[in-house]
Amino acid sequence: MKKGIIAIICVLCLWSCQGPEARWYVSRQSGSYISESVERNKELIAEEEVFIKKLITQDTTQTYLSSESGFWYTYVTQDTITTKKPVKGDVVTFSYDLQSLSGTTIVSREEIGIQAMKIDQSNQELISGIRDGLKILKEGETITFLFPSHKAYGYYGFEDKIGSNFPIKSTVTLLKIEEDNQPE
Repeated sequence: MKKGIIAIICVLCLWSCQGPEARWYVSRQSGSYISESVERNKELIAEEEVFIKKLITQDTTQTYLSSESGFWYTYVTQDTITTKKPVKGDVVTFSYDLQSLSGTTIVSREEIGIQAMKIDQSNQELISGIRDGLKILKEGETITFLFPSHKAYGYYGFEDKIGSNFPIKSTVTLLKIEEDNQPE
């Protein structure tokens, strides 16, 4: 009987001494998350465009133009004589505000202050809609832009003032264009 118990203990000891077996990662590369995200973004953009186009048709006092960059704009002050617009490397001085599409001020011109930037140079702090919109303006002009959220602050929003996926309106005045005189 003692030999039987000793044999069982020896078998259990040998069996338990094998050590832990590694668990292997199981990879699933379906791409469904990315596909679903793309579809959600397409739907969001389509909904925002429908909403903005509805606002444009309701505003019978303004003529809105569509940009190649995916936003709409109307002139507040237009210069029909000058043809010079900023080009890559030019430094522009401008002011702008941020509003909801209904016209409620989110951030005023005074809060933002006068800004300066080089056209087509990296300026991650400025939304892509305004960076693209500045190329449309001539010195002294003022334009009101309607930006879908992907041309504004997108998924991240802006501090605690603009939420995620929030389309905005912005009125921008181009104060000055300084030509880039440096040869490339």
